[in-house]
Amino acid sequence: MNNSLKLGIVGAGRMGITHFSIANAHEHAEVTGVADPSRLITTMLGKYTKVSTYKDYKGLLKGEQLDGVLVCTPPALNPEILDAALEAKLHAFVEKPFMLSAGDGERFARAFDAAGLVNQVGYVNRWNDMFTKAKSFIEHGLIGRPLRFRSEMFSPTIIRDPGDAGWRSTHANGGGAVYEMASHALDLINYMLGAPDRVGGTSLTKVWSKQVEDVVSSSLFYESGLAGTIYVNWSDASFRKPTNKFEVFGSEGKIQVDQHGIKIFLTRAHEAHGLKEGWNQLYITDVFSSVPFYVRGIEYTAQMFDFIDAVRAAKAGEPAPVRCTFADASANLRVIEQLFADGAANAQGDAA
Repeated sequence: MNNSLKLGIVGAGRMGITHFSIANAHEHAEVTGVADPSRLITTMLGKYTKVSTYKDYKGLLKGEQLDGVLVCTPPALNPEILDAALEAKLHAFVEKPFMLSAGDGERFARAFDAAGLVNQVGYVNRWNDMFTKAKSFIEHGLIGRPLRFRSEMFSPTIIRDPGDAGWRSTHANGGGAVYEMASHALDLINYMLGAPDRVGGTSLTKVWSKQVEDVVSSSLFYESGLAGTIYVNWSDASFRKPTNKFEVFGSEGKIQVDQHGIKIFLTRAHEAHGLKEGWNQLYITDVFSSVPFYVRGIEYTAQMFDFIDAVRAAKAGEPAPVRCTFADASANLRVIEQLFADGAANAQGDAA
């Protein structure tokens, strides 16, 4: 392990612990330090994994000789952490939504690119085999010219009064269905079809939360004529876990895809892709890519291994392509800002 990348983790919540296990499974990487304000968490990690622990990122960056940092903290804390990572010339992986403003995101995208540092954001659906296959079908023109789409996400995250405690209760900490869930649905749109030019008819509705929205709906428009809708509900108890659904209607067919399967309707057969005229069904077991370590889903390992491989390539002076950069995440934040502005304007109009 002497030639392994040395990685540090800031934030040992659910995602931080997930990435801790995955990164240590890579044969050329090692998590040497973890920072978290919870003494219980750091004590347990130190006792059972022998990793060095710190109460904050300042101690981590001072105490460890790192190649990269995995930032898994609420987005309100990320600018300060990334400024320090940039000064220390560390490659960075950041959990979505990355920042609270597009302006901050674009500043860090420019700075990390200029410094030659790998920068990646954890929009994990970009590594799901079903969504990557659907994107490939669209790019190869199987459904012709995309005309309409809808991107949806559902979860039972908030199905009772959450109170005012916790980071999810305010936008200032990155809470709310827009930052937490709609960001994923928007990223799939940007990944598949590019960022929209404008939004309209946005509705942000509270179900259980007092200060943030629980349900999001809006329409998205492109200058090309392409248009679609987004509908996100994190108070839907009919779903057992977070689920994305994406549908695209084109001039020669239609694709319906989620994390587990694709249904594609074609007006003509595409033998090169093994698809017949009419309806075709593909399951994740038909196309899944293999990973050497599995936790929570193939896509979680694939995205972390891609980050580690990109850092190793960058350190060797080789091209280091990244599937979701700070710039990609900033494009999502631009649309999020439009959703908030449009939703507020519509609410004022309704109240007048």
